[in-house]
This record gives sequence, structure tokens and C-alpha cells, in this order.
Amino acid sequence: MGGGMTTVERTQVFLLPDLGEGLSEAEIVEWRVAVGDVVTVDQSVVEVETAKAVVDVPCPYAGRVVTLHGAAGEVRPVGQPLITIAPLDGGDEPAGHATYREEEQAGSGNVLIGYGTGHGGATRRRRRPRLTLAPDPADPARTDTDTAWTDTAPAGGAAPSGGTRAAAGGAPGTGDTSGHPARPTALVISPIVRRLARERGVDLNAVRGTGPGGVIRRADVEAALTVPAARLAAVPDAPVAPVPSGDDDVIIPLTGVRKAIADKLSRSRREIPEVTIWVDVDATGLLETRAAINAATPDAPVSILALLARICLSGLRRFPQLNARVDTEAQRIVQSAGVHLGIAAQTDRGLLVPVLRDAQRLTTAELAAELAATTAAARAGSLPPARLTGGTFTLNNYGVFGVDGSTPIINHPEAALLGVGRIVDKPWVVDGQLAVRKVAQLSLTFDHRVCDGGVAGGFLRHVADCVERPALLIAAV
Repeated sequence: MGGGMTTVERTQVFLLPDLGEGLSEAEIVEWRVAVGDVVTVDQSVVEVETAKAVVDVPCPYAGRVVTLHGAAGEVRPVGQPLITIAPLDGGDEPAGHATYREEEQAGSGNVLIGYGTGHGGATRRRRRPRLTLAPDPADPARTDTDTAWTDTAPAGGAAPSGGTRAAAGGAPGTGDTSGHPARPTALVISPIVRRLARERGVDLNAVRGTGPGGVIRRADVEAALTVPAARLAAVPDAPVAPVPSGDDDVIIPLTGVRKAIADKLSRSRREIPEVTIWVDVDATGLLETRAAINAATPDAPVSILALLARICLSGLRRFPQLNARVDTEAQRIVQSAGVHLGIAAQTDRGLLVPVLRDAQRLTTAELAAELAATTAAARAGSLPPARLTGGTFTLNNYGVFGVDGSTPIINHPEAALLGVGRIVDKPWVVDGQLAVRKVAQLSLTFDHRVCDGGVAGGFLRHVADCVERPALLIAAV
């Protein structure tokens, strides 16, 4: 070969990269290619789920797939082989394609979809079409920010987009050579939908998608669960999921997001001496203020959570001790210059806390828009891992679950968390007279190492006063 490398010698092994924030492993959700397929530089080859998000992983090499290291559902450690690529024989290699990117030659690491070089050439393998989904007016993204406060989410949140993929059995990218008619391919964009179907035993090929272009939505899978058994039996090739008897234990592996949540909460409870204080508030004035704002600016409505976030930012400016963390190794308290506000959001993948960085720089309208877009992206699983870490203070609306109060666990390594209960009609004394008002409970859980009760009580009282008399918030801004 004139001194050149052999095909075996030139084989490139792509290792699972660090997907951000020092994550040590990822679970293979679905391979997007099969052995024998031709791939190009930066082509997405596999979808994996980390402890923080579901991401597409692009391959930095071009050539033919030789080996897929791991099957769907398998957990792979970072730095271990993920896929092996061999150069194409002779002139089959796409013209103009380097075997790998300059970034890889320089050892800069692997880049995720959306952050790559963006170049690519023709390939012998037909790419699956890509769909961009618009928000579905029949199924708007519900946010934890509004349910408990009889609120509506602001419009304008960007809908995530993703590639369609085959949900039928068999390796992706392989054709049916049996001569039998091919089964219809289910259009599934969301990994949440695919996982829900897998857990509930729903055959996606038997589900009719009601989303744009026939895309299957979560509501479609849930609707399929309510179809009578006789009707399901009439659907060709629709498997019936086995139903365990009442005597069988249900085994749920502690992996992925659930494992990350368990580890973080255990560490928080183990390391942080937390204290919870609470107060009931009359939120009637805050609801009236929100109504007045939205009447004046109908094109940029604000949510109750956005107003509560603004109030928290005001309180943290007065009491910066709570916008901090304890560095146990250096034996010091670090007060953050900016407020990186975490918003607890319940998703199908578990409890996530997306972060709005430097929230103190946002206007109230910008806060409302960011909150709506961020929580929607968190539920869609489209937030990168970096958006789920680095918070300095968390706002948690547990009233969405219909409860009045809670003693939540602090989101380690933060030092405080404000919880908001449901808002309900209750008797309240106003100017010496009994009246029916909109009442809610606020709770503050804080790390007793960063401050004493005076600071914590001062912060919570400031928040409560601003909720009851929003004019105080305007005076403090």
C-alpha cells in the first residue's frame, strides 16, 4: 500500500465523550445507524441519556460503521468505545471528507449536535427526514409555574425539534429483505414518548400520531393505553404487554436521572444542616397586580411565578447570605455575585432544576418568557446538561401537586430554597373584618451554616410583604 496504513490500521474508534459537567456514564437510548452504514463527519449516530438530559452524539469520523459498542438500554462509561468506523474502500469515500475533524486532531474533545462544525457531504445512506415542530395548541406545555396559582403560561416558548426515527424492532438503518410488506414506520420525535411507550408496552407502530406530519405525541400513547383490549387485539402485530400479578414485586432500576436525583438529595441531606421556616400570605394583591400588568401589556403577559422570581431577586439583594454555597474543602462560604435562579420542574424523566443564569439582569417580562421557555425545554428533554447545574438559589412551586406546604431538600450545593404552596380561598382578617382572600403558604429552607434565623426570617418576611403588598416591591426595585 505504498507505506500507507491498512484498512484495519486506519480504523477509528470513537470513545463516548464527556457530555458535560463531568458526567461519568450515559445510557444508550437508540442507535441511529447500523453496522455497514456509511456515516459522515458530525452525523448523529446514537442518542444517549445522561443523568441530566437526552442528547444526540455526533461522530467525528467519516466512513463505514464496523462495530456498535453496546446495545439500547446499556450504560456505557465515558471514555469507553462507542462506535468503530472504517474508511470506505477505494473511491467510495465521499469527496472532500476528512477522516476526522481538525478539532479531534487537536484533542479538543467531542462536540454534541448543535455545536459541531456544521459541514458535511453527500452519503450513500439516505438520511432520515428532520421535522421542526411548532407548539401544539391542543396540548400546550404545562408548567409548574402556574397550576397552583390559577395562571396561564406566556406564549412564545420555542418548541424543540428533532429527527424522526423508526420505532419498530431491529437495528436502525436496516432494510427488510424478507419480501414481506414493510410495517409502517412510527414518527417519534420525543425520547420521552418513546420511553413511555416502552414502559407501558405500547407498540408505537400501532399508534396514530396526531402531531404535525403524523408525529406521535405523549397524548397519543396515553390514549392508546385506554383502548379496550379487544380493540388492541384487532390491531395487526400489536403486542399485548404482560400484566404482572398483584403478588409480584415491581423492580425499578436506580439509574439515569433517578439515580442522579437520589445521589444529590442524599448528599444534600447528609452535608447540609437545613432548617425550614414558613408563613401564610394573602396573595390577593399579587394576583390583582398580575391581572393589571397583563391587561396593560397583553402581548407580553407575565406569570405569577415570574413575579415571585422578581420578589426573590429583590430579597436576595437585601440578604445575599442566602445566595451562597459552602465550600467544605476550603472551609469558606462563597456568596455569588450573580443570581443563577433554579426552577424546580417535574418532568417525565424526574425532578429537574433548570437554571436561569444572571436572572437579576432580566426584566419581569423577560423572566416570564425565560421561565416558560426553559420549563418547556426541560420537559421536552432538550436542555443541555450545563443548563441543569450551577444554580445559586431555587424557587419551587410544589403547590402544583395540590399541597399547601412542604419541607423540601435543598438543591446541593445551594444554600436556600423558597417553596410555594397552592393558592386557595381562605378566611382572612382584613382591617379587623373577616373576609375571603387568596391565601398561600411560603416556606424557606436554608443552610444554617451560611446564616442564622434572623437573616432567613428577614428574607422570608420581605418576600411575604411583597406578595401581600406588591407596591413594596416596586419601591425596593
